Amino acid sequence: MSLGFIVRRLLGAIPLLFGISLILFTIVHLAPGGPLDVYADNPSVSPEALQQIAARYGLDQPVPMQYVLWLKAMVTGDWGFSIRSGKPVLGEILVRLGPTLELGGLALIISLLIAIPLGIVSASRRGSKLDTTLTLISFAGISTPVFWLALLLQLLFSVELGWLPSAGYQSIGNGTFGDRLAHLVMPAAVLSLATVASWSRFVRAGMMDVLNQDYIRTAYAKGRSESGVVFLHALRNALIPAVTVIAVDFASVISGAVITETVFAWPGIGRLFMESMNGRDYPMLMGLMMMGSLGIVIANIVADLAYAALDPRIRYG
Repeated sequence: MSLGFIVRRLLGAIPLLFGISLILFTIVHLAPGGPLDVYADNPSVSPEALQQIAARYGLDQPVPMQYVLWLKAMVTGDWGFSIRSGKPVLGEILVRLGPTLELGGLALIISLLIAIPLGIVSASRRGSKLDTTLTLISFAGISTPVFWLALLLQLLFSVELGWLPSAGYQSIGNGTFGDRLAHLVMPAAVLSLATVASWSRFVRAGMMDVLNQDYIRTAYAKGRSESGVVFLHALRNALIPAVTVIAVDFASVISGAVITETVFAWPGIGRLFMESMNGRDYPMLMGLMMMGSLGIVIANIVADLAYAALDPRIRYG
């Protein structure tokens, strides 16, 4: 794959991101309420103070002008200041990004280590009782509400058994690796459940399609073992349909698992998004959503790179 292809994809993403920013900005400002509602309900905040706050964040300007000012600042690297906290938007996002990377990274590693073998086994034993059982488990995992599973795990492992902390990033006064890992176990398990279930189905579908190809039958006819055929001949091509889903899910998880982080009080991007949405923090919301959009664009480019790595027949000029 040439560098020119990557550059063209990145340049092509600029008008896409521009359109996304325009739509998101419009939706955010059309939502009921506004960031000044919190101050308006406070009798100690005078109308003059409200006007000063509005002027500071540009909220006294017409919405089209607000968008122009925001876009100009965003392009130059100035993401603005949070209305809720008064801190720089980019700085707050970077602070919350670390915990999200820890949670999302562990969850995605777990998902990959479990989903790919499950998909392979299910496809290799299609129609068997094992395949049927794995299919039912996958459908159950996809259908299970995240918040319900999170509360169930908290009730079992924190309240009843007392094995794991119920929420938070670490215990007060204890920042050891073991303590951090104990806080990480349940949210990572909850976050990986749905991805394991969906990814295993995509891997199974890809494997079933590849295992029916003529070159696979030829490999069996030459006396190759089943494991050799599956892992040396079939797996690389079978992963191609799942690559896009995995890449986009990766970007989505890194952008913040809103429900999981909220239930487990995890100080990451997802929880920051909920706090910003509840407070109508326009600059923070726009920064978070644009970061997520950029992540999905990059994930699709990475997926294209993975296609070429998995299948030598794929070439990009």
